[in-house]
Amino acid sequence: MGQASRHLHTGEKALSVEEWAALGEHRELAGHAIFTIVAPALHDERDEPLLVLHGFPSSSFDFRHVLDALSRTRRVLLLDLLGYGLSAKPDQPYTLAEQADVVMAFTHELGVDRLALLSHDMGDTVGGELLARQAEGTWPVEVTRRALTNGSIYIEMAHLSAGQELLLALPDARMSPEHALDAASVQAGLAATFSPASTVGDDELVAQWELLSHADGHLVLPRLIRYIEERRRDQGRYTGAIETHPSPLGVVWGVDDPIAVVAMAERLRRARPDATLELLEGVGHYPMIEAPGRFAAAVASVFAID
Repeated sequence: MGQASRHLHTGEKALSVEEWAALGEHRELAGHAIFTIVAPALHDERDEPLLVLHGFPSSSFDFRHVLDALSRTRRVLLLDLLGYGLSAKPDQPYTLAEQADVVMAFTHELGVDRLALLSHDMGDTVGGELLARQAEGTWPVEVTRRALTNGSIYIEMAHLSAGQELLLALPDARMSPEHALDAASVQAGLAATFSPASTVGDDELVAQWELLSHADGHLVLPRLIRYIEERRRDQGRYTGAIETHPSPLGVVWGVDDPIAVVAMAERLRRARPDATLELLEGVGHYPMIEAPGRFAAAVASVFAID
């Protein structure tokens, strides 16, 4: 992976899906072909690796705008979780436990036993499961510090979108092509999660659809969204670990998120008074896309990135 191809300085054109795909490779993890990127440090590698966990229904591609900022002094480890992005999208039940298995297989294959953690949306919950496993002694990896961003960590506070409610109302089964959501519907749903102040262009929505529909991934959306049911059932495990894990915690939150409302971040801060809280005004559910410079600066303060 050439560093020159990764430079995403302000004003430069963002990486396309094809360019992003060229940065990574597929690995066989927990029995599935999983797309992964191991981005080297741009300068001297002096800090522990950073593991990045994306959310529903997108992929690691969300973080392309901030990859250089995150990788100045450390390797950054990214993957598309099972069913997402460029990873395998089998017709099967999807569970948070299996997603955590995939991540554990990734860190094991890389020989990483110490890392920092950055998570978003559903990735917050996968991270919670990993933290719970670490506390139980079944994930032998030290998490040094964490940054958590917009996700429904208190699911009863979430304002689920009409699209999410529709998917949850469907059977846990692969959709037939004739009944599947189309590009316009999915793109409109994603756009609705951005802040009204957002200047994100249509090219972003086109790229998101390309990844979501890769290998007919849009057909398994009713299966992927079952993580919300797991959150409701086992919130004490996931959010309990997020709240109580002893590693330093930074919370970075887009204030205009219509789903994972800002009151969640404030509640987490009350549960964890030592956590830092950075609220991003004029930013919605995808701060790494909507305001990459501000998001990267806030995350840098959490991880003390120079």
